[in-house]
Amino acid sequence: MLRQAAFIGKEKLLKGNVHCHTSRSDGRGTPEEVIRRYKEYEYDFLALTDHNIYNYENFAPETGILIIPGMEIDRNINGFRGVHCFHTVVLGHKENNPYQQDQRFVGGERLDGQADFQKVLDEHHAANQLTIYCHPEWSNTPAREFDQLKGNAAMEIWNSGCAIEDGLDTNAAYWDELLMQGQKIYGCATDDGHAMYQHCNGWIQVNAEKTVDSVLEAIANGAFYSSCGPEIKDFYVEDGVAVVECSACSEIVFRCGQYPCPRKYSENGDLVRAEFKMPEYLEYIRVTVMDNRGRRAWANPIFLK
Repeated sequence: MLRQAAFIGKEKLLKGNVHCHTSRSDGRGTPEEVIRRYKEYEYDFLALTDHNIYNYENFAPETGILIIPGMEIDRNINGFRGVHCFHTVVLGHKENNPYQQDQRFVGGERLDGQADFQKVLDEHHAANQLTIYCHPEWSNTPAREFDQLKGNAAMEIWNSGCAIEDGLDTNAAYWDELLMQGQKIYGCATDDGHAMYQHCNGWIQVNAEKTVDSVLEAIANGAFYSSCGPEIKDFYVEDGVAVVECSACSEIVFRCGQYPCPRKYSENGDLVRAEFKMPEYLEYIRVTVMDNRGRRAWANPIFLK
């Protein structure tokens, strides 16, 4: 049996968001207001990733929410009118982290393409930072414009702000293109909230202890799933059959990049399990479930080769 890492063990998964904004950059809520909003929705951890300014501080410590150190970095791409950019979440540890509280980084510089942006990523990776590629649709970067970037642990497959305001980055755009190339990159749902109503609409459920190191290790190893509502309870492969168990849903879809997997659907929204007998040549399998309100959850891939 191959079980996806999020579902190994019996501990309760931690709920968290690793991309949001406050009044420290262009968000509308103060850090205190944002943290307390996430506490209301029973989040366990949160990263305040304001643009190009690093944060460690818990501005509302009474909430008990674990703050993951981090920020969002950005660069613009030459030769294009309008929005055309690279945005990336940068997350780090509390100990032995070379970045300081409130340290500011250059943002908005113009580059010629992903080879130039790789140099920016390399600097952060050398500083022991974990990176997540942000909202590829909103950035107007199809897969061919970021598929050679190395070292990203994950990419956003849902972004609440982009989904609510623009109908973009709602369902794993371009993820399979990278997976089909043999890249081992995980999919992450985030809020990227700026307005207060954009917060608490997408999250990750992480198989980790409630420490910064444990959460970052779990993200790096894909030991999490993403959701906007539904619960994925298990996802595994046994004897060539992929199996998912979930809360009551109306749709379950397996994805593998090499075979048109059948869609399971129920008008009653009562699907709680599905199986898929896989061709032997598959290199990965992942699954998406959707409830009768149209809200999705995504399991990270099981890599078969």
